[in-house]
Amino acid sequence: MESATEHAAELAAHGGIDLVQVVILLAAGVIAVPVFRRLGLGSVLGYLAAGLVVGPFGLKIVSDPQAILHAAELGVVLFLFIIGLEMEPQRLWALRKQIFGLGVLQVLACGAILTVVGILLGFGPAVAFVFGMGFVLTSTAIVMQVLEERGELATEPGQKIVSILLLEDLAIVPLLAIVAIIAPTGEGGDFMSRFIGIGVALGTVIGLVAVGRWILNPVFKFLADAKAREVMTGAALLVVLGAAVVMEMGGLSMAMGAFLAGVLLSTSSFKHQLEADVEPFRGLLLGLFFLAVGMALDVSVVISNWQIIALSVVAFMLVKGAVIYLVARITKSGHAEALERSVMMAQGGEFAFVLYTTAASAGLISGPTNNIFTATVILSMVLTPFSLIALRYLMPKRQQSMEGVEQIPDGLHGQVLVIGFGRFGQIATQPLLVLKHRVSIIDNDTDMIRAASQLRFKVYYGDGTRLDILRAAGAGTADVIMICVDKKESATRIAELLRDEFPLARVYARAFDRGHAIELLNTGVEYQIRETFESALTFGSRVAQALGATADEAAEVIAGVRGRDAKRFELQQMGGGITAGRDLLISNAEEQAREGGVSTTGPDEAETGDREQV
Repeated sequence: MESATEHAAELAAHGGIDLVQVVILLAAGVIAVPVFRRLGLGSVLGYLAAGLVVGPFGLKIVSDPQAILHAAELGVVLFLFIIGLEMEPQRLWALRKQIFGLGVLQVLACGAILTVVGILLGFGPAVAFVFGMGFVLTSTAIVMQVLEERGELATEPGQKIVSILLLEDLAIVPLLAIVAIIAPTGEGGDFMSRFIGIGVALGTVIGLVAVGRWILNPVFKFLADAKAREVMTGAALLVVLGAAVVMEMGGLSMAMGAFLAGVLLSTSSFKHQLEADVEPFRGLLLGLFFLAVGMALDVSVVISNWQIIALSVVAFMLVKGAVIYLVARITKSGHAEALERSVMMAQGGEFAFVLYTTAASAGLISGPTNNIFTATVILSMVLTPFSLIALRYLMPKRQQSMEGVEQIPDGLHGQVLVIGFGRFGQIATQPLLVLKHRVSIIDNDTDMIRAASQLRFKVYYGDGTRLDILRAAGAGTADVIMICVDKKESATRIAELLRDEFPLARVYARAFDRGHAIELLNTGVEYQIRETFESALTFGSRVAQALGATADEAAEVIAGVRGRDAKRFELQQMGGGITAGRDLLISNAEEQAREGGVSTTGPDEAETGDREQV
């Protein structure tokens, strides 16, 4: 018994799982990532910094980062699988001009110029190609975070950047294949063996496509009928890892196999189930991958080669930014948009680590060279948030393109003046136009004005929060003024201006929520409506009918809800606060408490619910 215990202890010490290291790695990520995100530097940099601190070149808590890096590469494999799942043919076709036009142009131009820069820095052509193409692949994590924080993902400039990022995500697949082809093969590395290797790789791809087309869907349908969730999760991982292993055996990369498997399943009815099953593993392992990259960064190599690294960072970021700017201008983007895109996308990205690690494993670049390349990309990623901050202060606020947009002409007037022509305003004006009322429309979103003109609407450019614009738009002569803007502050400001300068105007306003509705009434608007109120009532009525209520019963119930809401609103407007009339709400709290065997509390102890009351 004693010998068995000693044997188990020895296994735990030498060959078992070191839970201390696992705990330290998790703690490092949990601490560093929120801090870096709070500083606006992104989670990727947080993982890299945490890995650097706990790695063999930091606190030396982890002594073998390469072993962790090999395991963490599964995170990249799963990441590429999920990217493949999003590559539906229809989506690619809709964005084909921006992805395969603008995206390809930027990647090829940047790749060619950066390869030349690498050669000028003293690297061989093949090594310079890997260095340059890796730096071409912009950090999706950093750029997407910036666009999301600014609310620019759905804008035209934002869509162009997203399309380029999508193309760059796609570009990693052929780049990995190219690295495998140009890598030294040692003995037997003659032309014939390379030709055979390419043939085997193509055969592997064709075989994987055949399996995906005719076998995977029937298999997943069979497993789904078994209704065993854990089996579906296992099958999802089996598909990803199996495709990765097959492609690796065929001489290509595991990441390419996972991507191809995702594309083959992108139109499958099990797509969302697969994505949900793989996502938790992907996020955890991808974070571990970045931790491992940080741990593998040899600080001594960086210090001893600081001159070439500093020169590479400056040269690559300036050259890449300049090429991106030129490509943007050639494709008819304005100066401000082109400049912002060039600064935002001038850094290298997380896929560069994948490419450099693959090149190092294939013997194309040495370990120290890999460290130099990796350090160059990391430093460029660190500098990007600071570059954007500097750009914000140095560059004036980006002006909207006025192409195809008309300013308000002198003497504009109509029965109805509409301020804001987004989703709400477009629908609200339809009955007025049917009844042949004369409607004048202004908006300050030039993209929306151009889109409206394609639908044969005449919308003039003007900011309704400015008094001179309201005068020019005919606010003094309009029978009714409709405030349809989507920002609470703007709507309130417009209502206040109309009250003070045009007291006889009949103002109808779109309200964001209950509090905003009360605010608008206090400014003197004649009528307000919360933007989601009527649609929510209609929605609830249809659900009630789907559950068995007749149309008359549903109408009676909705009338009751509408009446109680009006009484609540009146009490709130009279100064009772947002919680006034709470007893008029039909709540599920008591029923849920009874089902759970919990005694209910009095109304004073209940939560007030959603902070933004509808």
